[in-house]
Amino acid sequence: MSPPCSYCGETSFIRDDDSGELICSSCGGIQQFDQFEAQIGGIDGPQGSFIHVGTAGSGSEYSYRERKLFAAKSTIEEVTYSLGLSSKNVDVRSMVHTITEGEFGQGEWFRVLIGACAYVIMRREDRPLPMAEVASTVGCDVYEIGRMIQRVVDFLDLRPDFPEFDIVHSLERTIKNSCLFASVERGVIERMRKQGVFLIQCAVKWFLSTGRRPLPLVVAVLVFVAELNGVVVGMEELAKEVHARVSTSRLRYKELLETLVKAAQVLPWGKDVTVKNIMKNAPLVIQYMERKIMLNPGEIQEKRKGLDRAAVDLEDVVAECLRHDDEFEYGVDGVTSRKDLQYFSLESKTVGDADRMQISRECLSVMYKKFLDQNRCAESLIGSGNARKRISFQFDLLECREWWDGKSELSKKLMLKELMEKDVGVHTMPPSFVNGQLKCQMRQKRINAAKLRINRIMHPLDADLGDAEIPVPLDSSCPKRRRKRKGMVVDDVDWEDLIIETLVLHKVKDEEIEKGHYNTLLDLHVFNSGIV
Repeated sequence: MSPPCSYCGETSFIRDDDSGELICSSCGGIQQFDQFEAQIGGIDGPQGSFIHVGTAGSGSEYSYRERKLFAAKSTIEEVTYSLGLSSKNVDVRSMVHTITEGEFGQGEWFRVLIGACAYVIMRREDRPLPMAEVASTVGCDVYEIGRMIQRVVDFLDLRPDFPEFDIVHSLERTIKNSCLFASVERGVIERMRKQGVFLIQCAVKWFLSTGRRPLPLVVAVLVFVAELNGVVVGMEELAKEVHARVSTSRLRYKELLETLVKAAQVLPWGKDVTVKNIMKNAPLVIQYMERKIMLNPGEIQEKRKGLDRAAVDLEDVVAECLRHDDEFEYGVDGVTSRKDLQYFSLESKTVGDADRMQISRECLSVMYKKFLDQNRCAESLIGSGNARKRISFQFDLLECREWWDGKSELSKKLMLKELMEKDVGVHTMPPSFVNGQLKCQMRQKRINAAKLRINRIMHPLDADLGDAEIPVPLDSSCPKRRRKRKGMVVDDVDWEDLIIETLVLHKVKDEEIEKGHYNTLLDLHVFNSGIV
């Protein structure tokens, strides 16, 4: 029996001869699903497709290993893309395949391994990534990624050929990818890059990067050259962008300024240059260092010999160029100042003196015109006829914007051996070494003072408390402190003095105490010695 009509509910139907569809005789509605045949499975029935987790349709099913490899491939692509190393995706996958023997992996440790492999690959190509950036990308701290990098290097036996960290590339990469320099003109960026490369290699020669993390020094140099070129860059923003500590970056910036002040002492006004005004004198200081590097002692000696052979009297040349009313002026910070001896008065020379110089007047004229062409900031006021010539030179440091040549070798990347052979005008010791030596001297004074105090207690008859003098460290970091107690002035003793006294009583050597590893020495000689 057919079901009732879905439109009017009647049960009378007729079938169309042409289409074969069932039509209601009352309303004329075509009945849906009239010719539906249920597919009931049996021995001879059709077989369907059953989909469940881990399958991709009829006849295929992924295993656990295949799913793991697929997830590992996706993770490698994600990490390399985040680091901007999509082109090194194949190299990273190959190194991970070698280390894991084709098994790859899953979990947080696998992301750390991918980051370590990416770091090692870029380091081997002399284009190292900042370790802090890699750690931030994979979601771990610097120490964990450092341990993983060390394990990768040891496993692949890369330590003999593993290059040093390229701080120059790190600076170039930062100035290229930083969003803080995105609005700066391309010419200014290129100028800042060359100046940054020059200064950071000078900083390496000054040992400002010895034993330190390189990124804070990169931040300090970039902030300095940005201010030098009139670009406003915040140290806090740049340090956070490159994952460097702001406090350490400020310390490196201070050390850089102090070293530039030392380099500025060769200038005539070098004694007046301080950390506060070094930025105004930086163009001349950098120009001096650049010229110092470009000088070759051998060439200078040859030029001096050539001048001796030419038999030229330099005094006569100066007398010809500078007259009685010649005037020289120079300006700093837009204010023109005049030296005390601004006029050079020399007696005129005879024609015989000119013949003795072996230089014709035409040659001097050509040399003078060439000098004017090369020094556009020099203004000449030349009278007519046989009148005397008055030459006025005015030089303004702010108006002379082409102080940077960028022609020295330090404007390009040099090997460390070549860099250490260059002379930049000032030689310094590593700040960390100097600070370490000062601390060792301070601890040695504390050790001597502790021995005297112990000797007074153990042998009171041999030591007079009123006459003996206790040597107290006079370092600025540990000033001499004294206090009054019951009308008697005694030396103050802090926690470090008490620790040193304890170590001295336990017969610890002075050389070990000077290193300052108090916790280790206490654990080794005091708490584990059996002496209470």
